[in-house]
Amino acid sequence: MNNILKNNLHHQWYLINAKKKILGRLSSIITYYLMGKHKILYKPYIDIGDYVIVINAEQIKITGKKNKNKFYFSHSGYAGGLKKISFEQLIKKNPQKIIQHSIKGMLPKNKIGMLMLKRLKIYKGKIHKHIAQKKYILNI
Repeated sequence: MNNILKNNLHHQWYLINAKKKILGRLSSIITYYLMGKHKILYKPYIDIGDYVIVINAEQIKITGKKNKNKFYFSHSGYAGGLKKISFEQLIKKNPQKIIQHSIKGMLPKNKIGMLMLKRLKIYKGKIHKHIAQKKYILNI
């Protein structure tokens, strides 16, 4: 990495309120900031993205009849270890997992994508523990 990029590499913090936002549209905007595509120095092979804090994850919306028709699958690796949970059940149990799953699918499938996902902080209510960081509030 050249010296110009090293000197200008500052990870900023963005705060996004997910209240009444559509999941896919919100996820694509968050991915945009995690990857750093909003910066002039963007290169796909350099991790230049920013931190994103998402609050009110339990108030996310989806379109159509996906409340009952959308399912999330996980497998333990053992025979008969397939677990299936609907969107309706998962939003009550763990709404952070819904947003993280959506964003993870939009990020690159390599080591840089894993680093980008670590900079995503998702919280269930309005309260979060990153109060000390200087944040930019994104009104989407």
